[in-house]
This record gives sequence, structure tokens and C-alpha cells, in this order.
Amino acid sequence: MKNTFSSIKKHLMQKYTTVDDSLYAEKSTNINVLLNRVKLDKKKESQKKLLFTAVTSLGVVIFGVLIF
Repeated sequence: MKNTFSSIKKHLMQKYTTVDDSLYAEKSTNINVLLNRVKLDKKKESQKKLLFTAVTSLGVVIFGVLIF
């Protein structure tokens, strides 16, 4: 009886104490991917700034035309 209890206990312990090797695997990054992402982010940000400036300028012009 003791053997079966210890084997069941051992089996249950193995189930909850397995080591996941993917957590400790070495991760690598590609510098080109990161640089391309930075370039795309800068391009999107400059487009947003340009669009905001254009909309603001148009709003000021329309407001000026309506007032005068």
C-alpha cells in the first residue's frame, strides 16, 4: 500500500513540478527589424504632425474668413 501511495504522490509531484525549458531559452532579436520599426514609427509620427498642422491651419483660415 505504501508503494502505490508514494508512486501516486510522485506522479502528482511530477505533474506540477515540470520545468519549462522555453522560459529559460536564449532570446535573440534582429537589429534590422528594430531599426525598420523605428523608421516606420518616425514616418507615421511625422505624417500625423503634418495632418494636425494642416487641419489646424485650415480651421484658422475658415474661422478668419467667417469672422471678417
